[in-house]
Amino acid sequence: MDIVTERAQTLGFVPQKEIVYNKLLPYADKLDQESNEFLASIKVNLGRAVQLRELWPGVLFWTRKLSTYIRLYGRKFSKEDHVLFIKMLYELVTVPRLEISMMQGFARLLINLLKKKELLSRADLQLPWRPLYDMVESILYSKTEHLGLNWFPNSVESILKTLVKCCRVYFPDDATAEMLEEWRPLMCPFDVTMQKAISYLELFLPTSLPCELHHKGFKLWFEELMNLWISVQSLPQWEGHLVSLFARLANDNIGYIDWDPYIPKIFTRLLRSLNLPVGSSQVVVPKYSSNTYDMGQAVLWVTSLLGGPSKLAQKHLSGLFNSITTFYHPSNHGRWLLKLMKLLQRLPASVVKRLHRERYKKPTWMTPVPDSCKLTDQDVTDFVESIKQPVLLGMFSRTGSLEAAQALQNLALMRPELVIPPVLERTYPALETLTEPHQLTATLSCVIGVARSLVSRNKWFPEGPTHMLPLLIRALPGVDPNDFSKCMITFQFIATFATLVPFVDCSSALQERDDLSEVERELCSASAEFEDFVLQFMDRCFALIESSTLEQTREETETEKMTHLESLVELGLSSTFSTILTQCSKEIFKAALDKVFNFAITNIFETRVSGRMVADMCRAAVKCHPGEALKLFVPHCCSVIAQLTVNDDVLKEEELDKELLWKLQLLSEITRVDGEKLVFYKKELVNTLQRTLHLTCKQGYTLACNLLYHLLRSTTLTYPKEYCSVPDGFNKPLSQYFPIKDWGKPGNLWNLNIQWHVPSSEEIAFAYQLLDSFLQPELNRLERYASGELELLRDDVQQSLSIVHNCLLGSGNLLPPLEGVKVTDLVPTLVPLKETKLFTGIKPDYSKDNYRKSIAEVIRKVLHHMLDNSEDDTKSMFMIIKIIGDMLHFRGSHKQEFDSRWKSFSLVKRSMEDRLHGRKQHIRALLIDRVMLQHELRTLTVEGCEYKTVHQDLIRDLFHLSTSSYSQVRSKAQQTFFTALGSYNFCCRDVIPLVLDFLKRKDISQQQFKGALYCLLGNTGGVCLANLHDWDCIVQTWPAIVSCGLSKTMSLEKPSIVRLFDDLAEKIHRQYETIGLDFKIPERCVEQAILLQQSRYPPANLPPLTAEELEMGLKRQQEKNAEALKHYETLINFLLDLLDQRNLPWKFEHLAIGFLSLLLRDDLQLPNRAITFFIQCLVHDALVVRKMAISAVAGILKQLKRPHKKVTVDPYIISGCRKPTSLTIGDRPDNQWLQYDSSCLPKTKEAWENCPFVEKTHWGYYTWPRKLLVYAPVVDQPKLGRTRDEMSEAERIIFDFFSDPKFLELLIKFLSLEDRKGKDTFNPRRFCLFKGLFRNYDEAFLPALIPHMERLAADSHESTQRCLAEIIAGLIRGCKHWTFQKVENLWNFLCPLLRTALSSITVETYSDWGTCIATACESRDPRKLHWLFEMLIESPVSGEGGSFVDACRLYVLQGGLSQQEWRVAELLNRLLQYLEPKLTQVYKNVRERIGSVLTYVFMIDLSLPNTLPSRSPRTSEFISRVFVGLKPLMEADEEIQNHVVEDNGICEQDERTQAIKLLKTVLKWLMSSAGRTFSTPVPEQLQLLPVLLKIAPVENDDSYDELKRDAKMCLSLMSQGVLYPQHVPLVVNVLKQSAGSSSWHARYTILTYLQTVVFYNLFIFHNNEEAVQAIKWLVLKLLEDEQLEVREMAATTLSGLLQCGFLVMDGPLQNHFEQLCKTRLPKKKKRGPGAVVDTIPPADLVKRHAGVLGLSACVLSSPYDVPTWMPQLLMDLSAHLNDPQPIEMTVKKTLSNFRRTHHDNWQEHKQQFTDDQLIVLTDLLVSPCYYA
Repeated sequence: MDIVTERAQTLGFVPQKEIVYNKLLPYADKLDQESNEFLASIKVNLGRAVQLRELWPGVLFWTRKLSTYIRLYGRKFSKEDHVLFIKMLYELVTVPRLEISMMQGFARLLINLLKKKELLSRADLQLPWRPLYDMVESILYSKTEHLGLNWFPNSVESILKTLVKCCRVYFPDDATAEMLEEWRPLMCPFDVTMQKAISYLELFLPTSLPCELHHKGFKLWFEELMNLWISVQSLPQWEGHLVSLFARLANDNIGYIDWDPYIPKIFTRLLRSLNLPVGSSQVVVPKYSSNTYDMGQAVLWVTSLLGGPSKLAQKHLSGLFNSITTFYHPSNHGRWLLKLMKLLQRLPASVVKRLHRERYKKPTWMTPVPDSCKLTDQDVTDFVESIKQPVLLGMFSRTGSLEAAQALQNLALMRPELVIPPVLERTYPALETLTEPHQLTATLSCVIGVARSLVSRNKWFPEGPTHMLPLLIRALPGVDPNDFSKCMITFQFIATFATLVPFVDCSSALQERDDLSEVERELCSASAEFEDFVLQFMDRCFALIESSTLEQTREETETEKMTHLESLVELGLSSTFSTILTQCSKEIFKAALDKVFNFAITNIFETRVSGRMVADMCRAAVKCHPGEALKLFVPHCCSVIAQLTVNDDVLKEEELDKELLWKLQLLSEITRVDGEKLVFYKKELVNTLQRTLHLTCKQGYTLACNLLYHLLRSTTLTYPKEYCSVPDGFNKPLSQYFPIKDWGKPGNLWNLNIQWHVPSSEEIAFAYQLLDSFLQPELNRLERYASGELELLRDDVQQSLSIVHNCLLGSGNLLPPLEGVKVTDLVPTLVPLKETKLFTGIKPDYSKDNYRKSIAEVIRKVLHHMLDNSEDDTKSMFMIIKIIGDMLHFRGSHKQEFDSRWKSFSLVKRSMEDRLHGRKQHIRALLIDRVMLQHELRTLTVEGCEYKTVHQDLIRDLFHLSTSSYSQVRSKAQQTFFTALGSYNFCCRDVIPLVLDFLKRKDISQQQFKGALYCLLGNTGGVCLANLHDWDCIVQTWPAIVSCGLSKTMSLEKPSIVRLFDDLAEKIHRQYETIGLDFKIPERCVEQAILLQQSRYPPANLPPLTAEELEMGLKRQQEKNAEALKHYETLINFLLDLLDQRNLPWKFEHLAIGFLSLLLRDDLQLPNRAITFFIQCLVHDALVVRKMAISAVAGILKQLKRPHKKVTVDPYIISGCRKPTSLTIGDRPDNQWLQYDSSCLPKTKEAWENCPFVEKTHWGYYTWPRKLLVYAPVVDQPKLGRTRDEMSEAERIIFDFFSDPKFLELLIKFLSLEDRKGKDTFNPRRFCLFKGLFRNYDEAFLPALIPHMERLAADSHESTQRCLAEIIAGLIRGCKHWTFQKVENLWNFLCPLLRTALSSITVETYSDWGTCIATACESRDPRKLHWLFEMLIESPVSGEGGSFVDACRLYVLQGGLSQQEWRVAELLNRLLQYLEPKLTQVYKNVRERIGSVLTYVFMIDLSLPNTLPSRSPRTSEFISRVFVGLKPLMEADEEIQNHVVEDNGICEQDERTQAIKLLKTVLKWLMSSAGRTFSTPVPEQLQLLPVLLKIAPVENDDSYDELKRDAKMCLSLMSQGVLYPQHVPLVVNVLKQSAGSSSWHARYTILTYLQTVVFYNLFIFHNNEEAVQAIKWLVLKLLEDEQLEVREMAATTLSGLLQCGFLVMDGPLQNHFEQLCKTRLPKKKKRGPGAVVDTIPPADLVKRHAGVLGLSACVLSSPYDVPTWMPQLLMDLSAHLNDPQPIEMTVKKTLSNFRRTHHDNWQEHKQQFTDDQLIVLTDLLVSPCYYA
């Protein structure tokens, strides 16, 4: 019978996916029944809660239980239930207006249910996409959040996105088409909506449809978006989203898409996105550095492209790594390094994941990879070969070797034989050197990564295991007390190998067996060294211990505790030793045991540092074979202790004998072993305890307490007894069992054979005996002390408490939890909220005394006694706090310990796992550890506990202690208090009144007051009582915090109290989320709940709900909503009452106003009283208050906004055009009516009312939306010009205030004050305030404001101008719905005002005016603003007011036009016509501004796919016109100097001067458009190249004039642009032409340009063979240039091209250079006295120099290795050492560079040379001796 049917019979259903580790627990047989009961109760109660419409607490409580269920049992429910749970939660998550915190809770659970998508296919489940989209839209793009009407937590974005990711697999088949229809209209590249559209597409588009549905899936959008991506050149923000989308598409559909045509472009973009510094002038476009691809997505994409028939992707990947390998060398460092390392780390992991999916993963319903496209073995080998070199260089990177180690781990899984040998080659020498510790740690951590592949024998690399022992033995010296990091990595290294390999001496098998392979024989003989290794390792450890005793490492004065480093070493030492002994054979173990026993008993150690280490080693030894080891240790220790304590005087001594302490410590550690074996020594152990528990010396009794604690734990806990790597150990004869076969073998989950320790009845009896003999007397003693019968010294009290605490900790698992009466009436509910009881190995025995209960009673008495009599005994208080905490929570394991063990388990798992084969093939010890963690997880699952009176008392005691007068007691008690609050249902509601009453008390000290405030504040990440998301609580806490201001105890003199209130306010503001007022559950959700209750497996034994109950539920829900509303209003009134108190300090006034502003909402208007209050605050004296009020009033005005009606229109009817058949983008006939057209502007009332205004700028550019909505005619809109009587109460309040001239005057006065000089900018909040006023009351306040505005316009101070700008922007945006007459009057007033303001514009205010006009024009139809545009475009550069005002006017105009994007083509054309004659402007600031304006003018001229030619100005036409003006510069051949005098009134304006001025402006334009426009007009820019090449300076010198600097910058920016294949020949031609230029500067600059352009477009050039040859020809030609600088630059360029793999070093190239080198130089003649100095004909010298430079370039192109051709070239070069200059210089430079870069690995590089060559080289490289 197979497993599935067997499970189905046991459970009654087929579980979806269980946690496999559960069935390995010792009590696995009880779990099925337990889980079925648990699941049934969840289904019943969850269904019930939804039907009764009780979201809180019912639904939330039971969904939380469902998450717990999944954590404990996995997805252990039937497929039907799985689908029902998902559907119900989906309905719950998408409930409109659901409170955010609830939504997040449901979403997290839903993500958890959907995570394993292989469990449910698309046939099982379909989810609609629109509800999710509506939710994301309303939260992430909320219209009211910026006004403070909605408060969302920061985490909400990532949760929503993850939720969509999990759901999109199940969207219906037609979803793709619907989504495209929804979001295509937003894709206007000039608008912010583009980012939104693309991020929606990336988030929602389903890419995993089955292949028969591809025509409904990606085929609808793939071409369109791919072409869009390819045609965009300047990395806009949304490009990253596209890359993620393509990566996901490629990964989900390997083999179904032909990517080959795009591959060169993909890899070119990937290379560019790494932002590597290239070429001689390294200027990076600033924008490129911030928006780069997410490495994870890029890696996923590349991985999915590999394989397939064409192998094109692998070819490009190899090219990519060839070109960037040298960047990985440790000597290079920069910001880009992190990206490169991430690439290394992620890529191999991603390939392994893909291989796993193709070869080993169980097939699921998801589309499989077709066989033809799977990765073949050859593909894998090619991949590993291509990435190997960078990884080996990355091993020693400055960022650490972690990434390289992870990469190697994955590569070794695929091809160990390629990766491991080079790693070992680097490791052996590193183990020998003492001088380079970094090299050692780096190589060891990499070997740890490949350890598993090294040890397990696989077909690829059979000789791997033979390296293990040599490595281990050589690693021993690393156990070095002087070098901490080396020590730790060595421990890790040894432990890693020890877990993988059984340490068994198999050398005798050589005689016994004859079926061994060569490698096996070698391993057998080597295994004889295991014993030596273990003993040597122990010697090293002993040396380490002896050098770290306390006396040696500390002065007397320091602390006695271990330092952090020492504790790490201790941990490393003990875990490594324990691993080694676990893996030893019996013989080796015996030898080790004797050695460690002798070491422990012949020395006496201090107990703080070295003693702990030795005791740990002994414990490790005893743990492995407790039977043998305890025989040695226990009798010895017990007898020594008995002898030393024979004399009763010892008990009283303050300082004990060192030997006694050491033996006690040893005994207490070695009892942490299998409890069964300890029972034999019951008598001795109990005697020892009786002698030592009451020692006076604190150190002594603490050790005795430890002994007691360990004895109790060992006998009562459930734990595995061994962690060996093979289930049955190694102790069989070699004839039956051959350990070498088990090297590196994974554990088998189905046959783990864990040896569990389950407490036997004998052990439990022993535990109770210990408790009866040691705990009971202490409790009696403490009880007498508490009742006052017995006087105890403080030390005695501490001792007793210590014994009690240790007993409690030791028997936490044994003692049943506290029982008692439940505290009821905390929350009203119709659903049972019961706690879950889990079985954890021991049934509590109720016949015995429940010590937990008696401890609770006694400790409370002691506490109250001490609080009355000796509150200052803080040490005892600390103990009591610990005891209370453990009594409440402790069931055998602590949460922190569990968390850190879980963490370390995950780390070890990651470092040792086999991701390739998957299926949990971990080593056995790790699997056992995981099962143990599963057991502990069950003991720790306590959330949702019932809150009983016992708990109530203890928590109140904790609160008492949290407000003690001693700060340390307070802080310790508070931590325990917060933990307790988190674990009991609803106990916060019980505690809040307690805390608040305490704050009101008159008789408390400031210290206690502080304690209570801390209790409200909560700890990080825990519960914050002041801010529970619930009206009942907030209504109490917020007013209480504010009214502290009136308390007598509170004093603002104490900075700590002031800080506390600041923290409280900050935390409330940070954590506040809008709390719901409306808790409705829709019917669709209830239907799912009924289905859930009816599902049969496991059955829910409850009758369905009756009609009365359902009626009751509805009634309750309405009551709850009404109550929430009441609370909301009460809270606001409470706060306002407090604010009316005259003596409330300012601090608390601000607090209260802050709280009030959090209470604004978008679904309910603020009460009138609060509106009045906020409006009065607009003219409050304090700036902080005014700022809060401005935001609040803007929000209130939004609440009062009257809705405007919209109607649908058909754009095709308006334009009179037919609908285009295919997708066309841009300026089409059917969107022409949206354009600004000065010939038919709406200038009359009739035209205005008949004009269909479309306010949003993106509509109609890409496509039209399904329904185009415009505002209905004026008649249907809300009435304008209302009288006061027609307004609502709230509107009247605002109307009255703003109609009051005094109020207005004061407000304007305050608004025109400056806040922080020089830092103020245009304030969007104030703009929102004015916009709201003019929108809601149209022109009611305008007459009163006009005089103020005129006054402000006349004043040129920056703060008054800013105030005016804010009012005007608000006015223009607020008049959206005014009638024509009102708008016309408004503009008649505004235009002259703006003229005045703009003529007196200053440096401080010009950016504010720019923002003002840009804000005013945003999202407005340009035809509505024609007055403004016509005014601005009159004559921006008139020269009135000087060049500065001209520049500012242009800036303001640019702000307005850029907001209008593509709809003002006519204005852009007019502006260009106006500016063209002015391009030769003299003044620099105007030139720069014109450059920037031109960028926006040409922005609309796009070359995106399917785009029609733009009606806006076009770059190509402009450049051809500019060209005419630049003619004089093109023809002249000499250097172009900038000899234009700036104040040129005198010299006549010849053509040449004009051309230079024109060029300066054009350069400004080119610079400002780099990185701003989407597509660069490459052909046009190339026409300008020859001019730029002439001008750009050669040296890096800042003293050059502006023209040269700009030219250089432009060249640099142009060379980094993206090229398309069709541009490559154009570039090459231009460069060829310029190479013939007579100016050597131009020839030199060609080379620097070439370096960058080739690297940034590497694969595009690569794919064009002609271009590669042409570039090679060009560089070789320039190598023979007559100008020395050009020749040297050509050599550098050649070297770079060789280095990035663009050109290949081959025979013909080498011959070419060697021939050139042989050019004969004529003999030097004897010079006569009158002879001319230089007689060598230069042409020959140049040729010869070119040859030498060529050879030198080849040598320098391999800086970090020695290819086969290198030695010969070096010999060739050395022949020219004595040639005339400049040849000699070149040779010397080359040799010294060669020496510098090859020095590090010279030992390795030497191998490539013959002996003769080495002799020559050594001569050359070693400088000649001084004295020779």
